[in-house]
Amino acid sequence: MKVEPSCPRCGGRVRAPGLLSATWQCDLHGSVQPLQPVQPPTVKELAEAAANSQVPMWMPWPLPTGWEFTGVVHAGDDAGARATAVSCAGPNPFGGVGELLLIAEEMGVGLGARFAGIDGPDPGEIFEETAAHAKLYAAGRSTSMWCVPNTGDRAVFLGEAGGLWLWAVLWPHDAAHLMYEDLVLTDLRDAGTEIDWIPVGGLSGRLMGI
Repeated sequence: MKVEPSCPRCGGRVRAPGLLSATWQCDLHGSVQPLQPVQPPTVKELAEAAANSQVPMWMPWPLPTGWEFTGVVHAGDDAGARATAVSCAGPNPFGGVGELLLIAEEMGVGLGARFAGIDGPDPGEIFEETAAHAKLYAAGRSTSMWCVPNTGDRAVFLGEAGGLWLWAVLWPHDAAHLMYEDLVLTDLRDAGTEIDWIPVGGLSGRLMGI
C-alpha cells in the first residue's frame, strides 16, 4: 500500500503546497485533491473518514446478505475529503464474489473516472444520450443512474446526488444486477452508532491497486 498522497486521476506522485503553488500538484494533471493512503478496513477508520468528509460516504444499508465493508479511501487535504470511495464485497448470485465501489466526489476530482476505467476527470454528456438505466435511493431520495459505456470488465453507473457525482462501479460485469434491486444508500456521515454494526471483511484489492 502507498504511504504518501498521490494523484486521484493517475496515481502519480504529488507535491504539497509550497512557495510555488497553493495547491497539491501532479506533474501530469496540475492542481489536484491529494488521494490519501489506503488504510486497512476497520469500523474506527470508517467512522473517522466519515467525520472528516465534506462529501457523502455512500454505503448500501442494509448490506446485501453476506456482504461486507472492504475499505475506504478519500481525496482531500486537511480541510476534509472532496471525494470518497467505499468498497463492499459479497456473494454474486451468478457465481464467485461481487464487488461494489461507491464514489461521491466534487466535479473535476477524477477519482470516479479512474475507477471506472475511462478518461477523466468527468464522464461527458452521457445524461443527454438516453433515459436513465436504473434508479437507487440515496439518503431517501430517488436517484437516476446511467450506465457508462465501454468500461471493459466492470459495470459502471453514474448519477448526481446533492449536486455531486455518484458513481457505482461493480465487478464482475454481471454484478450489475444490484443496480436493479432498489438499492438503498446511506450517507455514513449520518449513521451514528449504527456504524458499529457494519460487517468488516478483508481489504479490497481494487483499493490496494490504486
